[in-house]
Amino acid sequence: MTISHSDIQRLRQTSELWQTVPMVTRLRFVRRFRSLLRQKWRTLPELFPNRPAIETITAEILPLLAACKFLEKNAEKTLRARRAGFWGRPVWLPGVTSTIERRPYGTVLILAPGNYPLMLPGIQVLQSIIAGNAVALKPAPGGETAAKMLSNLVSSAGFPLGLCEILPTDSGSDAVAAGFDLIILTGSAQTGRAVLERASETLTPTIMELSGVDPVFVLPDANLAHVARKLVCGARLNNGATCIAPHRVFISHQDKTELVDRLRKLLKKKKPLLVDKDQEKRLEAFSATIKASGGRTETIGSVILLTQMEGLHHLLDTDIFAPWIAIIGVADVEEAISLDRQVSYALGASIFGSEISAKLIAPKISAGSICINDLIIPTADPRIPFGGARSSGYGSTRGAEGLLSLTRPVVTSVRKNIS
Repeated sequence: MTISHSDIQRLRQTSELWQTVPMVTRLRFVRRFRSLLRQKWRTLPELFPNRPAIETITAEILPLLAACKFLEKNAEKTLRARRAGFWGRPVWLPGVTSTIERRPYGTVLILAPGNYPLMLPGIQVLQSIIAGNAVALKPAPGGETAAKMLSNLVSSAGFPLGLCEILPTDSGSDAVAAGFDLIILTGSAQTGRAVLERASETLTPTIMELSGVDPVFVLPDANLAHVARKLVCGARLNNGATCIAPHRVFISHQDKTELVDRLRKLLKKKKPLLVDKDQEKRLEAFSATIKASGGRTETIGSVILLTQMEGLHHLLDTDIFAPWIAIIGVADVEEAISLDRQVSYALGASIFGSEISAKLIAPKISAGSICINDLIIPTADPRIPFGGARSSGYGSTRGAEGLLSLTRPVVTSVRKNIS
């Protein structure tokens, strides 16, 4: 499918009309959306038969409901214009006052992922619309049903027609080059590079929420039983398809054996996962490379454990979207941090141990989201931004920072008439 210039113009005109609607009215539609979504909590899990209903409720529905509530409470003040008046004004600008507005980009293309096809694009769609934009959403293959459900919720909530258009799953390349005012991608680093190459032709700004290969730092005073439970839960969540799943676990040599034993015991009790076939093939090739290089791998409960990775950490710089955990023995935290910096991805990270020690280590970690004594779940807080660095992308979605990133600052300066 080709996205035409007239399609973009129609979206832009829709955005211009929508921008005239007061914020209080926009947020009334968000409240209706939240109410409709809440009513569907029993039936929505049926859209995702390959995972437990409780996962769909906790990972898709609840975060989206919370994001609605956040917008209702915070969107107006976050996007409110601010005035730069007398205080702090340079002496060489007498009589000049300025107003800084947050204006929407206009048209936003959202390239959605396949792993959380309702929650992730849902938050981006709502924030984009509330900021004053019109949206075109391109779902990932397999995400068409969730995208249609999202579009139906938007229209049923009373949002004007045309604010959220759904594109075919094969239209991504054409859409990127079509001339949207902003592009948001949630996907792999490889896809990110391809999108950036095409977007550069039209100088289209982008927000890149890309893959991670997240580190976990286990301090000497950490509760290993707690660490093991969290690692198993995080690795298996959503059949291993979570961008901030734990993959590289740094632990002291003396504690490594105990943690591995605990992981084995927990994983043996778990049922097999339904891992994506393409990612499963990549995982098998990855495992073969590790073995050929002298590493040790074992598969338990559909999770691949890499338990002899000392000297092989460079092989872990990969964004395979599947359940695998590497347990890496280190002499101390400084060695762990040094190894972590050798990887090109910096999305999320976790530290387990005393809060005081963990907070001293956190500033040395490059990731955009750092959890202490937990992983994954705290990042669903709608108040906080989410984004990475280096090969994990740039820019933020969610929270006040994410809402602001869907707008651009426009300054109007006025000098009083001087007679």
